[in-house]
Amino acid sequence: MTAEILWVTAATTDDLWEGDILDVEVEGEQVLLVHVMDGPVKAYQGMCPHQEVLLGDGSWDVDTNRLLCPGHKWEFDLMTGAGTNPLGCQLFEYPVKVDGDDIVLGIPQDGTRHHNRFETSEGDE
Repeated sequence: MTAEILWVTAATTDDLWEGDILDVEVEGEQVLLVHVMDGPVKAYQGMCPHQEVLLGDGSWDVDTNRLLCPGHKWEFDLMTGAGTNPLGCQLFEYPVKVDGDDIVLGIPQDGTRHHNRFETSEGDE
């Protein structure tokens, strides 16, 4: 059984231009909105799966779609949410759609926090 989805306006296209990232809080969840260059708007958990640092404070290379977390330099592919350094971690991805000027985010109504965590085998570095 899949969870019901609550669709909520998270931002507008004036808030998130192509090539931008934006931290928003929606329904109590920290979310990172990404407007990929020449691509879609994506939405991921807004906290790093390592030590819960805000990913929106990181540096994003729009040419490679790689985001570098400001905490411990973990790296994520913002087209897929996959961790590229270290491998094996994955950002939770929210459904998102653009409706006119509104960026609308789907929040699963399953009673859980939508935030993946990941520990390295070397411990908390």
